[in-house]
Amino acid sequence: MPIAPASLDPAPAGRAHVIADDAEALRVAAGLAAEFAPGAAVRDAERRLPVGELDRLSASGLLGIFVPAAHGGADVRARTLAEVFRLLAHADPNIAQIPQSHFAYVNVLRHQGSADQQAFLFAEILAGRRLGNAQSEPGTRHIQDIRTTLIGQGDGTYTLTGLKGYSTGALFADWIPVLAHLGPDGPLHVAYVQRHAAGVTVIDDWAGMGQRTTASGTVRLDGVRVTTERIVPHHLTFTGPQLYGAVAQLLHAAIDVGIAGAALDDGADFVRTKSRPWFESGADQASEDPLIIQRIGELAIAVRGAEALLVHAANEIDTAGEDLTAESAGRASIAVATVRAASAKVAVDVASALFEVSGTRSSLDELNLNRHWRNARTHTLHDPAVWKVQHVGRYTLNGTLPPRHGLL
Repeated sequence: MPIAPASLDPAPAGRAHVIADDAEALRVAAGLAAEFAPGAAVRDAERRLPVGELDRLSASGLLGIFVPAAHGGADVRARTLAEVFRLLAHADPNIAQIPQSHFAYVNVLRHQGSADQQAFLFAEILAGRRLGNAQSEPGTRHIQDIRTTLIGQGDGTYTLTGLKGYSTGALFADWIPVLAHLGPDGPLHVAYVQRHAAGVTVIDDWAGMGQRTTASGTVRLDGVRVTTERIVPHHLTFTGPQLYGAVAQLLHAAIDVGIAGAALDDGADFVRTKSRPWFESGADQASEDPLIIQRIGELAIAVRGAEALLVHAANEIDTAGEDLTAESAGRASIAVATVRAASAKVAVDVASALFEVSGTRSSLDELNLNRHWRNARTHTLHDPAVWKVQHVGRYTLNGTLPPRHGLL
């Protein structure tokens, strides 16, 4: 159900804490995850949008941790960013997915924003302002078929017109980064548009079976006025070696890994506290059944493997960032493709196996344990894992570097 627009008004600027370093970012993320986890099942069951939780996220300072140190941010490593997202996704993957685009478009500013654009928007972000997302378009041929346009008016302003779908975070945003062509056939730019600007309509029409409270609905742009100061040349990101796509995909992998870990924990807890042993096992408790022990062990190994791949991929991004070349960026992208393929599988598999080890009672609607599978299945549809396997295979066999796609 739609939520009243008044309750989504941005929090006052200046209320956000400014996080100092990687260690503090991890402590804050762990604390918020502990806060968010207890209400995750109810929010999912009732589609209760996490407005208060996102205000807590803004106030915590976590949204500013990728701002460069020169602008007052913590400028955390990719490894820290991935762990922050894994922690949040373990608690509630809806809350974790909402700021994924926030960090992607902070990254656009880091690399292509002018000094003035960076100074203004980084200050907004450090104050707790949230960036949304208006990127993908319904009804087009594929994800890179963008038809939204910025048309110059001859006075230093542009009008922005288009229709966007899967706009995760837009409903909760202060600023909505919009991917558009500069002119009908011009290069891709990102326009940073105020959420409540004239001509911007955000429609809460997301009705997916999972990730129910991400509010990944529609954004309609009807002649929205944008000044050149808020338009960033995104196409320049892909003219040389870059880590933009790798960072964006790393955060998706972290969400999958978080879902898998939460499903494993909930399954193990259910077996320990609620499941009955199968009579043929001879066990007094389900947790002593050797077949369940075997299956839980297999699932734990799969989850720990995905966690290790996530750390490895993040480390590869951090290493590549210190000496960015086509080769180092390619290695980082392959490491991210590896964890994306693994994490997509483990999230769905573990969330499904939860019921296998827990028994019939675990399927009751009142427990809402099926949210793990619904969330995993929905989130892993973001882009096909099979293409990640293709990139890894080509690189392993022939040394072929992955393509530099911008829309990942």
